[in-house]
Amino acid sequence: MSNEKGAGAPLSAVAVAKKYRIDLEDAKAIVAEHGDDAKAIHKAARRIAA
Repeated sequence: MSNEKGAGAPLSAVAVAKKYRIDLEDAKAIVAEHGDDAKAIHKAARRIAA
């Protein structure tokens, strides 16, 4: 068994908030806005974290 997520697995707001050290509310808004587009989620989270 593997603990890795598949390529199609959606990102969770909690994971985004922890990775970029941003507020959970900000992460929830980003995930809600960008849906399952991981590239856009990471880009938006980097902007807030900077």
